[in-house]
Amino acid sequence: MTDLVRDLVKETFEVDGRAFRTVRTLFLQPGTLTAEFLAGRRRTYTPPLRLYIVVSVLFFVFAAWLAGQGVMLDAGQSIDADAPGQAKFLSDELPRLMFILLPIFALLLKVAFSGRLYFDHLIFSIHLHSAAYVVLAFMLPLENVPHWFPIGLQVLLFAYLLSYFVISVHRVYAASWPGAVAKSLAMLLAYLVLFSVIVEAGSSLTILSD
Repeated sequence: MTDLVRDLVKETFEVDGRAFRTVRTLFLQPGTLTAEFLAGRRRTYTPPLRLYIVVSVLFFVFAAWLAGQGVMLDAGQSIDADAPGQAKFLSDELPRLMFILLPIFALLLKVAFSGRLYFDHLIFSIHLHSAAYVVLAFMLPLENVPHWFPIGLQVLLFAYLLSYFVISVHRVYAASWPGAVAKSLAMLLAYLVLFSVIVEAGSSLTILSD
C-alpha cells in the first residue's frame, strides 16, 4: 500500500504540472474542475479518480495519526483505551465506507438533477469529496483545542465548505442561486443522515467482529 501511494503521488505531481493546476482550480473555482472534465477538457487536469485516491489516502492516514495522538477523544475517553480504536476505524473501516458513500451521494445528485447522466454526478461527487477531505484535514487538528480562535477557524472552514458546495452546484448544474442553496442543503441533510447510519452500522459490525 505504501509503495502504491508513493507511486501515485509521484506520478500525479510530476505530469506537466497538472496536479498544481488541478488543486488551484479545485479550491479557487468551485465546480470548474467538474465542468471542465464533463466538457471534454481533461488533459489539462489530474484524472478525478486518481485525485480522489491520492487525497483520500493521505487524509485518512493523517486522520488516523491524529486519532492515535488522542486529538479526537471525547470527555471521559482515554488515549490508552479509546485512541487506538479510533485510529483503526479511521485507517481501515472509514475509507471503505466512504467508497460506498461516494456513489450514494451521486445518487442523491441524480434525484436532485434527474436530467443529467449518473456519470456526471459521480464526477461531481469525486471532486467534492476530494475538496472536503482537504478542508477537514485543516479542521481536525483544531478539535478539543480550548480557545476561541480554533473554534472560529473551524466555523470559517465549514462555511467555506458549505459555500463551496452551493457554488459548485450552481456552476455545474446551471441552477439558480435559490435553487442551488435549497437543493444543496437538502442533499447535505440527507447525506449526513445516510452517513450517520452507515458509519454507525460499520462501527457496530467492527465491534462484533472483534
